[in-house]
Amino acid sequence: MNEPPVPSLTASTVPRGALTRFAPAPTGWLHLGHVLNALHVWAAARENDGRVLLRIEDHDRDRSRTEYEVGILDDLDWLGFHPDVFPTAAFRAGPCDGRQSDRELVYRGAVGILQSQGLVYACDCSRARIADEGRNGSELRYSGHCRERHLPFADGYGWRVRMDEGTEIFDDVRLGRQEQDPFEQCGDLLIRDRRGNWTYQFAVTVDDWRQEIDLVVRGIDLLASTGRQLRLARLRLLGRECPPVFLHDRLIMKSSGTLQHPSAPFSTPQHPSAPLSTLQHPSAPFSTPQHPSAPFQKLSKSDGDTGVRDLRAKGWSAAQVIAAARG
Repeated sequence: MNEPPVPSLTASTVPRGALTRFAPAPTGWLHLGHVLNALHVWAAARENDGRVLLRIEDHDRDRSRTEYEVGILDDLDWLGFHPDVFPTAAFRAGPCDGRQSDRELVYRGAVGILQSQGLVYACDCSRARIADEGRNGSELRYSGHCRERHLPFADGYGWRVRMDEGTEIFDDVRLGRQEQDPFEQCGDLLIRDRRGNWTYQFAVTVDDWRQEIDLVVRGIDLLASTGRQLRLARLRLLGRECPPVFLHDRLIMKSSGTLQHPSAPFSTPQHPSAPLSTLQHPSAPFSTPQHPSAPFQKLSKSDGDTGVRDLRAKGWSAAQVIAAARG
């Protein structure tokens, strides 16, 4: 079944001069999925006389690597994506407020607001224990086991925020009205893991609200995150009444039509003129794989999928990479 197309982001949906963001994580090289997202982000900004903020989401210090950040910045310059806020040169110059690892004091201040309301508690539950206690579909749901245990905020403990029942309602530009209950989806939300890393949900919420992002353009795989981020923002009373506008777009998918082991590298054409026949582009109707055990999968940095770095090494031009991402 065909999905709704990406709408034109006119003033009826996004305010003039809107600030949006492109926010890659340096846990792998930039790939075609990132390029497609960047195209949508920059187009949305330019259609509305807006600006693009570059954010490096390296909140996960265990997986983030400096060489990946360097590669991302280099690829963005090569592709011609020039941010208006926090340009690539700002990251190369040293500490930058667009880099999450340089915003530790900001996140601690936000946690302080939560703690002052008695909403944060420590948790020592392992992922295996949480999995044993229950799931909501494919997602792990935390039962609240540590809510009243009064564990210390010490090394080796995660931090969770109390989430009450209740529905968050928002309008997605492409998908329309959405209703989500974060408590039913995931239970009390982890905001800092047992290794001391701020979680994606927490860091991104703080950044989007504190940096006054007006428009969030991201993949549909993050649609379920929106309600919990809206809930977190309201809990912390950040002083911003109007949340961002959200647009969750389709992803570039991969499928060979036959069973493909997840650990197998995703092959790319050896020559720039060769077609990317194994990509399922958002502009094409979604079809069913020929083998029941070979579903479409989103591109993954960890699999090395269609990396811009590799395509450049094979002789692709920036225009050819962008054309491939567009499909």
